[in-house]
Amino acid sequence: MASNFTHAIVRRPSHSVIDGITTSPELGKPDYELALVQHDAYIEALEQAGVDVTVLPALEEFPDSVFVEDTAVITPKGAIMDLPATDSRRGEAELMLPTIRQFFSDDKIKRITAPGTLEGGDVMMVDDHYYVGRSKRTNDEGFAQFKGFLEAWGMTAEQVPVEHILHLKTGGTYVEDGNLLVSGEFKTQPAYRRGQFAHIFEVPDEEAYGADCVRINDKIIMAAGYPAVKAQLTAWGYDIIEVEMSEFRKIDGSITCLSLRF
Repeated sequence: MASNFTHAIVRRPSHSVIDGITTSPELGKPDYELALVQHDAYIEALEQAGVDVTVLPALEEFPDSVFVEDTAVITPKGAIMDLPATDSRRGEAELMLPTIRQFFSDDKIKRITAPGTLEGGDVMMVDDHYYVGRSKRTNDEGFAQFKGFLEAWGMTAEQVPVEHILHLKTGGTYVEDGNLLVSGEFKTQPAYRRGQFAHIFEVPDEEAYGADCVRINDKIIMAAGYPAVKAQLTAWGYDIIEVEMSEFRKIDGSITCLSLRF
């Protein structure tokens, strides 16, 4: 059953986005003006999917702040404020808090605290169970705190090792209805092979970036230019919206990173 999302939060790219963290410097620096155009199209896709979009202003002092997913995890029971691992992003969650408070009362807002780190890109929700990447960005202490908050709300979590990529969802996403996309190291991940997914599509290596997409109501938003992924999603019966992501890919960003959805 698809989640019924009504809201999304995004933040406009800053001029400083050209200096965002990257593991792919060979792709070059983002073009700020093109990033704005692509962000506009992303907002339009969210609206097409039926959500009200809260658009926050750019934060020049935080080059990666367009990637709002790493500031919080929003569950059906409340919000958990993240603590990003890199110094240059550390303040982003605190700056997101006033916006989260517009939607959640303080008793429904929890916080990851140091020495824990947790970024939303490492969190994949599958019904009431959460897979959490153990990555360079999310540590054991952050996971322990996160798991405790979820258990108090009647939900569960488990860790999944992330060895070769940035975040868990960089390597695949759950599009609901029992359907999971996986790429790279996650094609052989035991945590995903216990029979809980009806269908697992192994994304071809050359289309690995397309494994990160997002299901919102009856739409799937995906990066443009990944025909095998698109064909599989179409075969599963989904209505697809493609958006260009070239400028965000240059700084390790993908479809899910650009919004908080609830």
